[in-house]
Amino acid sequence: MATVFNDRAPFGASELRETTHKLQQHYAFLRTQTIGQSVLGRPLFLYLLGQGPFKALYVSGVHALEYITSMLLVRFTERLCACAETGGILHGLDVTLFLAEHSFAILPMLNPDGVEIHLHGAQTAGPAAATVLRLSGGNFSTWQANARGVDLNHNFDAGFRILKQQEAQHGIHGPGPGKFGGYYPESERETRALCTLCRRTSFEKTIAFHSQGEELYWHYGPKTPPDACQMAMRLGNSAGYAVKNPTGMAAHGGFKDWFIQTFARPGFTVEVGKGRNPLPPEACSAIYEKLEPMMVLGLHL
Repeated sequence: MATVFNDRAPFGASELRETTHKLQQHYAFLRTQTIGQSVLGRPLFLYLLGQGPFKALYVSGVHALEYITSMLLVRFTERLCACAETGGILHGLDVTLFLAEHSFAILPMLNPDGVEIHLHGAQTAGPAAATVLRLSGGNFSTWQANARGVDLNHNFDAGFRILKQQEAQHGIHGPGPGKFGGYYPESERETRALCTLCRRTSFEKTIAFHSQGEELYWHYGPKTPPDACQMAMRLGNSAGYAVKNPTGMAAHGGFKDWFIQTFARPGFTVEVGKGRNPLPPEACSAIYEKLEPMMVLGLHL
């Protein structure tokens, strides 16, 4: 499938901005807006499709070195738009009919500053360049935090006190390339913007896309909906992904954890692909083909 971006090259904040413009030019019915700005002032784009109540919110690009997840969601957006334009059926879903009755939102890159740092170094961090250089030691290959050295998927108010205890046990006491969840929940502009979006919009469910492992997580605490396990099994089976529970420092502070705890609605984390982060851009097509049935099912499940 031809795309409006090069799906064999690294995909950063500038590529997202250009691709968003191209999608708007191609599909007038695709609504785009920003939910805020990153620490360094980069826009946090949100794509909106359809009419009526919101069925789901998909989020990607949370960790900088997992930018392939942004590529996957942009490609999915383009695929949905093409089907809506032509009246196509996608894995049994009549896209035009679905979007006539429901709405759907995609946040393709929550952490544009971090992605730019990972791909192009401290010089992309503007006033934070010296701090980023110090925290990274000049090695940006493992950078997954935002421009303030906070891991956004540890910055949500879900088991935050437990997470801080775990950080201390691992010798993590301040900002760095990853794992530090901030000094308090929602300390980061990106995290607050996403939480505000969810508080003002009644999403039935959310799916956060990370990499890697071909796994799906669905449970967090007593407010996990009773039907979430069955939903997770169906989603996992649709792509051949294993349904598991995260452990250790991955078990608290995440977006899906906060969403479940706050709204008592289904929230999922999907770890796409297999290999070592960052997964290479040239793997995008193969990962997408395997993942697309799950993405479609997540809309109407």
